[in-house]
Amino acid sequence: MQSCRRILHAGGDATGAEVHSTLTEEVLAQPAIELESDIFAIDLLTHDSRCCGLLAYDYQEQDYVIYLAKAVILATGGVGQLYQATSNPEVATGDGIAMAYRAGVEVMDLEFMQFHPTTLELATKSNFLISEAVRGEGGVLRTESGERFMPEYHHLAELAPRDIVARAIEAEIRKSSLDYVYLDVTDFEVDFIKQRFPTIYSSCLEEGIDITKDYIPVVPAAHYLMGGIKTDTTGATSLTGLFACGETAGLGVHGANRLASNSLLDGLVYAKRAAKEAVEYSQNLKLDYSSLSINYQHQSPIESGLADCKEELQQLMTDQVGIVRSADGLQKAEARLEQLTAALIKDYSYPREFEVQNLLIIAYLTVKAALLRTESRGAHYRKDYPDSKTEWKKHIILQKNRGGEEDGIEFE
Repeated sequence: MQSCRRILHAGGDATGAEVHSTLTEEVLAQPAIELESDIFAIDLLTHDSRCCGLLAYDYQEQDYVIYLAKAVILATGGVGQLYQATSNPEVATGDGIAMAYRAGVEVMDLEFMQFHPTTLELATKSNFLISEAVRGEGGVLRTESGERFMPEYHHLAELAPRDIVARAIEAEIRKSSLDYVYLDVTDFEVDFIKQRFPTIYSSCLEEGIDITKDYIPVVPAAHYLMGGIKTDTTGATSLTGLFACGETAGLGVHGANRLASNSLLDGLVYAKRAAKEAVEYSQNLKLDYSSLSINYQHQSPIESGLADCKEELQQLMTDQVGIVRSADGLQKAEARLEQLTAALIKDYSYPREFEVQNLLIIAYLTVKAALLRTESRGAHYRKDYPDSKTEWKKHIILQKNRGGEEDGIEFE
């Protein structure tokens, strides 16, 4: 039961930008916080069954660096780059989750990838999020002929849960000659649009779409991973000294289908708890690094071809592990991924190549979890198992160990 409003609004539809800029200002004002930029984290360092730092790449120095630490917090975001269409930035390549998995840390619920129903679809521009608030204020979804279609799919029409709206849009796209449907807000008052959705209005206008007069072409896109590194309510993982928060963490608080804006609560509440726990854990901890030996050869650049691998991976995930799944498609994806993972045994030298390796690991684990969950629940929809099953009210946990790979199932 909510006791107060759970959603913050700032600058109309610019809440994220406002939170980001405010947090940045606060961090920069803290002399105790040392910031380093242009650093890419490659792998966690472990010793005596605890996390003791990480290996990274310094873009400016063009060399590897090592950070030793009593505690490490992973807050590296999501995995949207697994798919061709995503609302996520280019850096959302699941690096933290892949790093944790390689270190033997438990990861959880990777099959629950949420697809946002409405992102701007233009051939010349990356997918741009058209906020759910637009439909909340009365925006209507229409086919290429202008017909409203959501009432046919759910009694809440455009206000149905995200997974239902996304599947409905995908179904309508398959019926049409277009690669998108339309979102119509032309009945809104012009001043209301400009005040409530200034970012969306201006961004669309830059692309020649005046949303006060024109329909907005939209498609579903990979948006938010409900799973991640398994943590408790303090952000602690199964590896001592390692913590995680935000979209990187799989606490279970979002269930199988995150509600709009709850990621903000997740980030604020559990990030604070993770930071507090990490500080308390570190305060009286004394580690002897004298016995720690690190051997890492500087790798030589090779002709990797991983750019093509990433494109194929995104196409494969979009086609077979997208909004609607089936055993046949998942098995095809699994077979091809097993071939592509040959890229994991090669040595690479650049962060972009490490990112593709991370995506391959996350893709394989996502397919594995999606095959194990023989039901439909939230964002995970299998047309061969369209119903939810009581016996599947549990988490799927995957973990790598020295002997290879194992998976487990844990009841809620």
